[in-house]
Amino acid sequence: MNTPNIAKEDILNAFNYRHATKEFDATKTVSDEDINFILKTANLSPSSFGFEPWHFVVVQNKELRELLKPVAWGAPLKLDTASHFILGLSMKAPMVKHDADYIMHMMKNVKQLPEDVIEMYSKFYREFQERDFNLDTDKKLLDWSSKQTYIALGNMMTAAALTGIDSCPIEGFHQEKAEALLKEKFGIDTEKYGLSFMVAFGYRKADPEFPKSRRAFEDIVTWK
Repeated sequence: MNTPNIAKEDILNAFNYRHATKEFDATKTVSDEDINFILKTANLSPSSFGFEPWHFVVVQNKELRELLKPVAWGAPLKLDTASHFILGLSMKAPMVKHDADYIMHMMKNVKQLPEDVIEMYSKFYREFQERDFNLDTDKKLLDWSSKQTYIALGNMMTAAALTGIDSCPIEGFHQEKAEALLKEKFGIDTEKYGLSFMVAFGYRKADPEFPKSRRAFEDIVTWK
């Protein structure tokens, strides 16, 4: 596999270009090729132990988008104008607990690890949950899964920016009401999945009103 050769300046330009797009140009559509590329970067994203505790629902149905509006106060304008609207789901305790069937499936069928390695991996994962990170409640396990899913979110938005596609991450929703809706109307098993974020993709209707502002670099980095 060849080493990627992407100019650092081009990457930083993409980060400077990216902003949380409040309104998209509804006349422009992200191509199937481009949205699949963006989703593929989620698929290839790293996760703790490589267990990929996520699922992504691409909501293109206009009726379903309308149903989301009352439970997602930060999303209505994006739901109306974004080319693609994605729900980021994270696995709950029944899926990611150390002895869950899904975890064994990942080790045995996806990673195709030998039995002795599975035994060792399972021991490490159990100790990680019970001792190292103290993931002893369902909420803690969901929070851990959500952290992994956010890695995929960051990669999707960066990949989009690198190809001139805009995005907006959204946490402006009522989690309990949104998940009830997902169970009732979207067919999501909310015993297994929780909603971590929403994210919209498309092309900006206008440039940002204010320039990008960030804390000084030396204020966020400490060398020892």
